[in-house]
Amino acid sequence: MAIFPRTGTGTAAPRPVDLRLPSLRYLGPNWYATVMGTAVVATAGASLPVDVPGMRASCVVVWALSAVALAAVLTARAGHWILHRDQARAHLMDPAVAPFHGCMSMALLAVGAGTLVVGRDVIGHPAAVVVDTVLFTTGTVAALAVAVVVPYLMVVRHRLAPGTASPVWLLPLVSPMVSAAVGPLLVPELAPGQGREALLLACYAMFGLSLLGTLVVVPLVFSRLVHEGPLPLAMTPTLFLVLGPLGQSTTAVNQLADVAPGAIAAPYASAFGAFAVLYGVPVMGFALLWLALSAAMVVRAMRRGMGFTMTWWGFTFPVGTCVTGAAGLARHTGLDAFTWLAVGLYALLVTAWAVAGVRTLGGLFSGVLLAAPRPLRPGTVRTT
Repeated sequence: MAIFPRTGTGTAAPRPVDLRLPSLRYLGPNWYATVMGTAVVATAGASLPVDVPGMRASCVVVWALSAVALAAVLTARAGHWILHRDQARAHLMDPAVAPFHGCMSMALLAVGAGTLVVGRDVIGHPAAVVVDTVLFTTGTVAALAVAVVVPYLMVVRHRLAPGTASPVWLLPLVSPMVSAAVGPLLVPELAPGQGREALLLACYAMFGLSLLGTLVVVPLVFSRLVHEGPLPLAMTPTLFLVLGPLGQSTTAVNQLADVAPGAIAAPYASAFGAFAVLYGVPVMGFALLWLALSAAMVVRAMRRGMGFTMTWWGFTFPVGTCVTGAAGLARHTGLDAFTWLAVGLYALLVTAWAVAGVRTLGGLFSGVLLAAPRPLRPGTVRTT
């Protein structure tokens, strides 16, 4: 929107005053990662199978912070679409940015789950159920939509060169897995019968949808690493995104096993419990292998001068899903090893969240993170 002041006869009109907010023009969907990374600190902390004094209260504070962050990012992104539609459409057509649209649904789902897990201490259980129901429904619809739309755009509109597979491609595919992991929280809130069983099996279907999609993409990512070498320095933290579907799927099967006895017939309920362990243990083993490989690559990148970008938020939510996955395995196996694994991963999560949060606030207030992207040199990759 521009305002043209009146001028006298013969006086040249001054340049129009642009009332748009330039700081929103380059605010991409990757900013939802700040919400996801904050919300998972609360839910993962509440899931720990150990009693830590003050932990519950701290998780409530972090959940409240994630809710405020969600409101802020939703408002800013709405402003981005209203004021800068050309740039918003350009983001959809940019293969480096489009997959980040999966972050919005995961942010809604993560805050909704946090509301029912810890936010109920503040707003009460009935209100928490309502909030989670709204956020879960909205987030799931968005997750299923983006899981179709982004791959469609990758096929028919984006032009991707061979050997350019990125862990970022997992973001739209892992969104339904988040629904599968947090949906079981609402199963006991439904009356016994068809509703409970339908929600349980719907979550299981989304688990399969996301898992099979992940099994397609992860080999492409590893093939790129082997044949093309390490990712560009700024993109190295995105390697942690592979932990997302691994940890979240382990969380999902354990959460589904927890609520299955009250939602489905006995033979299947016991099978859910067995599958939670039979699936979760080997997948958690692979997650730890990938964590070690990714950490080594990050150390290498830092030694070569990797600076802070928004990709550092990849250190948070994926690790948080491994915390909840390990906590679920601790519940179902009774092994102390999984308990201490969850505690150790949570310490890593909190450290990563604190570092990414401080650096993001610094970049936000300085304006660096909202500035126009610099022109790319040949052979480089945009980090949004």
